[in-house]
Amino acid sequence: MKWWIAGWLAVLPAQGQDCGCESGPLPEVLAVAAGVRITRTEVNAAIEPKVRELYRQVVEMRNRELQVQINSRLVEAEARKRGVSVTTLLEQEVISKVPRPAEAEAREKATSIEKLLDQRQKELASKWVGRLRAAADVKVLAQAVAPPVKESDRARVMATVNGRPITSGDIEDALRPLLYQAQLQLYNLRKSVLDPKINGILLSQEAQRRKITVDALIAEEVTPKLQPVAETDALAFFRQNQNRLDGAYEQLKDSIVQHLQNEEQRKTEEAFAALLRKSARLEVFLKPPVEPSYSISTSDQPARGRPDAPVTLVLFTDYECPSCAELHPVLEKLREEFKDQVRLVVKDFPLSQHVRAFKAAEAAEAARVQGKYWEFARKLYASQPALSVDNLKTYARELGLDLEPFEQALDSAAYSAAVERDLNEGRAIGVESAPAVFVNGRRVTDKSYESLKRAIQESRTRSVAASAPR
Repeated sequence: MKWWIAGWLAVLPAQGQDCGCESGPLPEVLAVAAGVRITRTEVNAAIEPKVRELYRQVVEMRNRELQVQINSRLVEAEARKRGVSVTTLLEQEVISKVPRPAEAEAREKATSIEKLLDQRQKELASKWVGRLRAAADVKVLAQAVAPPVKESDRARVMATVNGRPITSGDIEDALRPLLYQAQLQLYNLRKSVLDPKINGILLSQEAQRRKITVDALIAEEVTPKLQPVAETDALAFFRQNQNRLDGAYEQLKDSIVQHLQNEEQRKTEEAFAALLRKSARLEVFLKPPVEPSYSISTSDQPARGRPDAPVTLVLFTDYECPSCAELHPVLEKLREEFKDQVRLVVKDFPLSQHVRAFKAAEAAEAARVQGKYWEFARKLYASQPALSVDNLKTYARELGLDLEPFEQALDSAAYSAAVERDLNEGRAIGVESAPAVFVNGRRVTDKSYESLKRAIQESRTRSVAASAPR
């Protein structure tokens, strides 16, 4: 479903409401470095305003999700009532009714055509969803959505739409990816305070051991290793950040050089502190949150490998996306390398900025029905950006598909619901862009061959260990 369909009437968070975004109880002592305790109180004190703002955002996000679910159900019900897919309904009610703005108007308003078009689509979608809402039986039973404290709280009904309940569990399940990101932010905030404190303690104790000051220790161990900032480095930094900098290079050159020199100093000090850590008595009790594992449906999808393989690799892809085209042979290579240990499953995730991607996904589904998915997918990746409907039919002919049912499926959008189903499932587990890869339900952010291979090996080990007799 289009991201702007819902959430127009988001409820503001209640004052002081708990966000429920901590990954678990935080220990009183976060680290002990060379006998010195670093407590959560002193770490939290350093980041209190940022933590308070993050809590507020999560509370607002949870309340907004209730509105999103209400509006989504209304749109889905309307699509069923008309006997069309949600994508077709949005095309009829929003996209086709908003004309593309003229270039002159965009210039006059000092914005881009795309931003102006997007703004007007949002406005029309808001009015349309508002009409659906006014005509439906919607009861909101919670002024503010509190996180569940215990498992039974998940059954608490937050709202009903035409008699169908939306529970606290529905909201929490939808927010799992975002809550994990909030937990990760909290962890990184605390770590950004904890690490310098640990390093400071170790530097101070090393200086005492040598009977010199910390400044003298830095001058002895860090300063000689600093590399001067070259003119080319400063110029490269300016070019990479030109959109965020105010002024010409000659005006900013000295500031840029100083900034890069400070960064070099920080990195070199951290490298020296890392050496001290190896021999220090150090215990760190602050742990990163565990990334959630998702149950991803793999039935009725393009798949290669044994259904009972210990590792299932799921790819959300867009056939018009260059990165997806680059990743596809990597995944094929990994599947061949691990043979019957890995099953590769593909799901559609056409991005809105790729105007031909949705139809290409429908065509791939039509080819799959005729047993030619993998050949057709390779053809699509190799033929970017020539993915018009006429091109898709040409590729089907070249691959020897039965053209009549293929063209009929394409022209009637017979597989649009299947593509939409994959899109909705991807969004529900936090997919925002393609390609996205999950190994046994856990997302792998680094999609290099080495990283994916390591994730497969680790998942295979866990899977085998879990199935071994006790």
